[in-house]
Amino acid sequence: MKRILLFVATNIAIILVLSIVLNLLGVDRIIDGSGLNLTSLLIFASVFGFGGSFVSLAMSKWSAKRLTGAQVIESPRNEMEAWLLNTVKRQAAAAGIGMPEVAVYDAPDANAFATGMNRNSSLVAVSTGLLRIMPRGEVEAVLGHEISHVANGDMVTLTLIQGVVNTFVIFISRVVGYFVDRVVFKSEDEGPGPAYMITTIIAQLVFGVLASVIVMWFSRQREFRADAGSAALEGRGKMIAALRSLQKTAEQPHLPNQMAAFGIAGGTSGFMKLFMTHPPLEERIAALEAMG
Repeated sequence: MKRILLFVATNIAIILVLSIVLNLLGVDRIIDGSGLNLTSLLIFASVFGFGGSFVSLAMSKWSAKRLTGAQVIESPRNEMEAWLLNTVKRQAAAAGIGMPEVAVYDAPDANAFATGMNRNSSLVAVSTGLLRIMPRGEVEAVLGHEISHVANGDMVTLTLIQGVVNTFVIFISRVVGYFVDRVVFKSEDEGPGPAYMITTIIAQLVFGVLASVIVMWFSRQREFRADAGSAALEGRGKMIAALRSLQKTAEQPHLPNQMAAFGIAGGTSGFMKLFMTHPPLEERIAALEAMG
């Protein structure tokens, strides 16, 4: 419940801030007596589309720590924590990025994630299940995978893509809503009519689902690149062994839904694969085995 309340509160805060920005820009009204103001609509869609994505990115480390309960290792309390810090420090130097914050969160599954605003201010977190289930060589490969995500700038790129599709969905759904309201239902109100409201909501849901296919495709491609990056840092054999260990783990990932795209595990097959953040583990293993 605490995580859900935090998620809802964060989104309400983002909407409030963006609403104030739109008011100050004077573009909060997109339909007037002269019809649909496409310029105002484009600004409206861009502010909400990109603004929401970048605010979420800026808050990603803060949110991730609270959604997972991750505890940042400030000063190592034992040999395991010291080893984690040294491993991440070594890999970060090899990848040419700033030293990330390193954290551990309590979860029974073997998983890890990376997030952050930029390459030199990131967070890498691993689950207690990962440390318990995998030998250190495989944990090194998982950490290399997450460091590669940071080095590749995946968080920023994913945010940009999400901003573009958000803008498209907001813009086109309101154009469709206006068309249905004025052309189909012949509304002559100066402001938006009921048909506009209803059609816009439905169109936004439909286009949102279609747009998510693009975002999920990119998310799956970045997993292959991060696997290859880990293979370069720690060796292909270690990364393949880590993925095979994940295959053997019967438990489902325990990352919150909001963090699923940043974890290392995941994937399915069939039609639902279009909406998954991670490719099937067998495809990732095959891609590594095919590397020269």
